[in-house]
Amino acid sequence: FDEPRVEAAFVAVPREGCLPPPPWRVFAPGGFARRTTSDPADLHADVLVTLDARRGINNGQPSLHAAWMAAIAPQPGETVVQIGAGTGYYTAILAELVTPGGRVEAYEIEPDLATAATRNLAPWPQARIHAVSGTAALPQADIVYVAAGAAAPPLAWLEALRPGGRLIFSFSNSPTSSI
Repeated sequence: FDEPRVEAAFVAVPREGCLPPPPWRVFAPGGFARRTTSDPADLHADVLVTLDARRGINNGQPSLHAAWMAAIAPQPGETVVQIGAGTGYYTAILAELVTPGGRVEAYEIEPDLATAATRNLAPWPQARIHAVSGTAALPQADIVYVAAGAAAPPLAWLEALRPGGRLIFSFSNSPTSSI
């Protein structure tokens, strides 16, 4: 992975500013080495951070999102539709990548996460949270960035893409009940 713009966007967004207050439950991919920490430096390792263990919601692995962002190469002035904004960390990074002149329209179906993301994204006015399903009527976009697993992209995602647009999502062989 060698994409200076993506790396600079990750550096510009403090992860701890888009998470609940400490202590944080972190774990390496695969669920190994789970531990609790209050040190923000631990959040900058390649770890997932538990947002809600009961619902299985995490702030995902930075290396995965960095690779995805490098692959889709968001550019200044572009519009990104993000599905599954969580608490807004990767939304803020996408907002950095489309600045100046671009915007991120992010969708989060979980009301508490949408509220937190709206608060966390205050420094990025080019990012807006919609507290509805990511299969609702979506605006036209250059990129549809999905932080949720799906067996196939819903028609709404495909219809949102402008000609030449890019879509990235995690394939999951289990159906997603709500996106």
